Amino acid sequence: MKGPKHSAIPHIGGHETFDVLVRKLSVYFVQQIDSPETWETLRRTVYGTHLKPLVTYLVHDTHHPAVVNALLALKGHFAAVEASDDRGISQTRSLACEFVAWRFVTHLTETDAIESLCFDLPPVTEKKTQPAVSNGVTDVDTETAPLLDGGSFEPDQSFADDDPESANPDESTSFAAVFAGLNALEIAAVSDAKKFLSQKSVQRIIDGIWKGDIIFWETLGQHSSKGAKVYNERRSDLFCRLRVPLYSKVFEVMFFAGFLAFYYTVLVEKSADRITTAEIMLYVWLASFTYNEIVEFWDAGSALYAVDFWSLWDIGIIVTGFTFLIVRAIGLAQSDSKLIDTAFDILSLEALFLVPRLCSLLSLHPYFGTLLPCLKEMTKDFVKFLGLVAILYVGFNTTFAFLARGVYSVKHMNWILIKVFFGSSYLGFDVAEEISPILGPPLMFIFVCLTNILLITSLISLLSNSLTKVIEHAREEYLSVYAVYVLEASTSNRLTYFLPPLNLLPLLIRPLRLFVSTEDLRTIRIILLKATHWPFVLCILAWERSRQMWQTRHGKCTTRDQVKKLISGRSFQQPLLVTAIEEPPLEGQARSSGSVVITTNNQPVASAETIEALLTAVQELKQQVETLSSTMVNRED
Repeated sequence: MKGPKHSAIPHIGGHETFDVLVRKLSVYFVQQIDSPETWETLRRTVYGTHLKPLVTYLVHDTHHPAVVNALLALKGHFAAVEASDDRGISQTRSLACEFVAWRFVTHLTETDAIESLCFDLPPVTEKKTQPAVSNGVTDVDTETAPLLDGGSFEPDQSFADDDPESANPDESTSFAAVFAGLNALEIAAVSDAKKFLSQKSVQRIIDGIWKGDIIFWETLGQHSSKGAKVYNERRSDLFCRLRVPLYSKVFEVMFFAGFLAFYYTVLVEKSADRITTAEIMLYVWLASFTYNEIVEFWDAGSALYAVDFWSLWDIGIIVTGFTFLIVRAIGLAQSDSKLIDTAFDILSLEALFLVPRLCSLLSLHPYFGTLLPCLKEMTKDFVKFLGLVAILYVGFNTTFAFLARGVYSVKHMNWILIKVFFGSSYLGFDVAEEISPILGPPLMFIFVCLTNILLITSLISLLSNSLTKVIEHAREEYLSVYAVYVLEASTSNRLTYFLPPLNLLPLLIRPLRLFVSTEDLRTIRIILLKATHWPFVLCILAWERSRQMWQTRHGKCTTRDQVKKLISGRSFQQPLLVTAIEEPPLEGQARSSGSVVITTNNQPVASAETIEALLTAVQELKQQVETLSSTMVNRED
């Protein structure tokens, strides 16, 4: 690793376009990182000499709102070009971008951290030019705009060059277009920045979003705009609490419980000649779920939607449900009992997707959340391994089928080999001589050895290695799943979000777009939302009131805790809602001058007696230390 080049720190203005910002940062990382390093090495040695100057400059001299977005987008790019880099430098630069983004966030105040991590990149105009950066406001026309408007993440490969001057992408490469509409947390999820997402300072923001301490919508009106801020009960519309991921996921579980109830009712009744009420409700639930998934895909974008572990289950529910609907309709139209039976057989497959989806909330638990990435990686390795198994199986199956002509049919021989493959080796040895007196026994012995000993043992070892790799980074994997789960439920650009199955109601007023202005249509949607969702809001309000009463009754915040929070001064060690109800959130709070800041205007204030007692205790402790030191010196003399 070469020495640091402080003069190489790029000058970043407050109104640089996103692509220019990414190019300038890329030059610095290419200059400073020229050898492969690990994350721990970056923390212990590389940071102090090579990366800390950049962090210091970004904290003190840069006021660009998209700094974290640019660092994480650059991380994704360096990770993408790692495939063409046999030295491992691109991977190190990728980790360095992730590391600098984390260190930058730890130097911010609470308000600035929320703004940086939740800042949405503005959309790109048709000329592919980046407009001046704004504060993430969404106007009326962007309510239905997708968060990711662009193709797959395929950035230019030129950053991998050693020459800093050639590290800039060509003019046709636009990171602003690739990541348009995404905030820093979403870019981290898309770029697989698991180490960044697993840091406590970042997880604290994600946890605040999950619980509703940080909100994106504060009012519900024609001119409401999207912007992340600390929740204030006095200023926030109660119906905006429907957007809290915790509550929306609870209502989602209730929706799936109803879905499963109608599903079991239809299968138990199995009305062949008529459509029952339960079947009609099943179709309504299926239609609302499908529409909700389309809306989520449109809002979150294909990249973030594909990262979600449960997306495959959702697609399976939709495909199976509509296949049942089509086959059922054809069977009723033709009065074909076989088609109707086939339709119900298809519907029985729905449980394979619906039951796990109902229990998807368990993925928020650390134990189950860790198992999901393990299952995902093991499934990938298993599918790859099946290619080798299929090649060997087809070869032996062809050979045995021709040897057993006149004794066993091809279908029968195929099932025999499948049973042998899954452990019934004795069956293979029993029929080996019937297949061929000369070649049957030795070929069957070779097949049993390859399958039951070599292939099965290799598969178990392969899956065990996959499990070990994931378990080594269990916390990062779980927190990454948790972050995607929260972001997909909270970052929609839509002002009015209807819970399924009530989300079908806006479709009834959709034709009004031909006659009514966009502003009036938004007002109608707001009125419809409040008229249909007030029971849900009452439940949320009752829960929050009961929780506040319980915390007050049990004295959750003691004077001792207040003093500890007061003297700590770290913005990321403070609860988000300490004074959010009594005081408005901090707006315009200045960026701190270091990793330790004093934010007294949003801290709980201890009494003068408590502070005086604390200072007295400190003085006594100091005197005791001095006495002990003098005693030790006298003993040495």
